[in-house]
Amino acid sequence: MLFEQISRNKRRTALILTIFVLILALVGAAVGYFVADSMIAGIIIAVIGTGIYLAIVLHDPAQLVMSMNNAEEIHEQDNPELWHIVEDMAMVARVPMPRVYIIDDASPNAFATGRDPEHASVAVTRGLLEMMNREELEGVLGHELSHVRNYDILVSTIAIAMLTVITLLTDFTSRYLFWFGGSRRDRDDDDNDNKNLEIIKIVLFVITILLAPLAATLINLALSRNREYLADAGSVELTRNPHGLISALKKIENSQPMENVSSSSRALYIEDPVKKEHSSLFDTHPPTSERIKRLEQM
Repeated sequence: MLFEQISRNKRRTALILTIFVLILALVGAAVGYFVADSMIAGIIIAVIGTGIYLAIVLHDPAQLVMSMNNAEEIHEQDNPELWHIVEDMAMVARVPMPRVYIIDDASPNAFATGRDPEHASVAVTRGLLEMMNREELEGVLGHELSHVRNYDILVSTIAIAMLTVITLLTDFTSRYLFWFGGSRRDRDDDDNDNKNLEIIKIVLFVITILLAPLAATLINLALSRNREYLADAGSVELTRNPHGLISALKKIENSQPMENVSSSSRALYIEDPVKKEHSSLFDTHPPTSERIKRLEQM
């Protein structure tokens, strides 16, 4: 059951990323069609833009995210128990020891970030350390080290980069069409079939420009939710004990929201640090009750 769920979640992640890439290519084609009169040129621009943004973001994403969330780095002498749990989980996951941070917040939570396992960092809140016993801490940190082992930290960075580029391209194209119109829209063509084809393309690409940011956002959130299920299963694999994470999730679910949290980092946490009464398509995490149910089935 455990390994079947891990394999199923990996397939879903691959499928979601594929859809993400297709949306990026479609947006690039629309931009090229309206702005440069070349769909191929637009796709190339979208790919290059994503690559440049990724190069900038991946330079040192962990330090940036930790700074945004007011996290302070610690060493073994600062908190030996936390350090050794992270060390143990990293050893079992067969990844390098990540840098360890603590966030001074009473709400229990944690997250992992970085560009790869060799440059990873994990952060836990003061509330998590105060509320959890060792078994629960192992479950939480097993979850976070699973994110590191599965390269979820890299996948999330790539997804955010693609979402950012899609949003920028669609916004630019919308403004361009508003002020200048499309290069193809004023073309005269005596061939009725070609005219009809052009009309169809214009309609489809306009719809793409309007809906792509929303679709990309929903896909990014779906990717985030799927990664949480995968990391939950990974935690059970590392600890051989689903009860620790189940107990930890119950405590986190019933806790107060975090006081100061970067909105762009919400999806990284093990549980949404901004509590909501009702679930929706725009949630960054799957329902905690569903996560607990899946863990209990293991």
